[in-house]
Amino acid sequence: MCYTKPMKKILLGKTNISISPLCFGSLPFSPLLGYTGGEGPAGETLLRAFELGINFIDTAQLYDNYDMLRPALAQRPDVIVASKTYAFTSQDALAAVEEARAELSRDVIDIFLLHEQTGEHTLRGHASALEELYRLKAQGVIRAVGISTHHIEGVRAAVSAGLDVVHPLLNIDGTGIADGSRTEMEEAVNAAVEAGVGVYTMKVLAGGGLFRRAAEALTYAQAWGHSFALGMRDVAEVEAAVEFIKTGILPPLKAQNPRRLHIADWCSGCGKCLEKCANKALTVVNGRAVCIPPKCVLCGYCSSVCEDLCIKIV
Repeated sequence: MCYTKPMKKILLGKTNISISPLCFGSLPFSPLLGYTGGEGPAGETLLRAFELGINFIDTAQLYDNYDMLRPALAQRPDVIVASKTYAFTSQDALAAVEEARAELSRDVIDIFLLHEQTGEHTLRGHASALEELYRLKAQGVIRAVGISTHHIEGVRAAVSAGLDVVHPLLNIDGTGIADGSRTEMEEAVNAAVEAGVGVYTMKVLAGGGLFRRAAEALTYAQAWGHSFALGMRDVAEVEAAVEFIKTGILPPLKAQNPRRLHIADWCSGCGKCLEKCANKALTVVNGRAVCIPPKCVLCGYCSSVCEDLCIKIV
């Protein structure tokens, strides 16, 4: 594919960080989703994305994929990197930032978020971690501070707290919004933008559930915030997404086998995965965890706390 005009860049709220309207969501290149290909396919896909004008990538401490991203990012120091941590304490927040800097071979991490905050109460509970991130911002180690959230109240809390960035879940069906309707989330996102908070949305294809309505879903995603993160698994998906951003036309993609959350027979029903799932997409029936498909966005976060290693995306 050949493009005659560069991808435009957008200021992310008041951060003075210029980003592409399409963010490379790196979760597909994570062990959480069963990726074991090392830097090979990830590097090829990332470099093609950067070549086509995507200058923004989202990752997280939880994704355990810094080593897979590092080789491609080393070739493009201009690319904006956002990462996330569940840190509660200042020490843990500092350690998370230092880990990202070391593993990604970067002196500065552009955006650092507290992962999966639900509202003002969780922000208060993470106050020392948040203060540490702002201390590191003052030192120039990170450039912007914020949260990711599946909650409308999380977006509202980000505005009230005057955070730099918020990364909320929003898609055309409202799948995965944990505490209200799509309309309410839209209102919260608009209020964040109006307040100068940088907004880039997630789960715009609902973990692949909207694949057959991809053009409609991506058109919707473009209307909210400054950018949206999209998980792309190979060069073909990158090229198709970039063509959509630049022309409004989404080329046909080879149908992917639908993914699902698999829970092995040896599940003990401990319930830790239920506590991890922000979307309440898991329950325990007859002593074993069971997925509720309409609520599941296939993030794989539940697998990260399964001590019996019985949960995976297949």
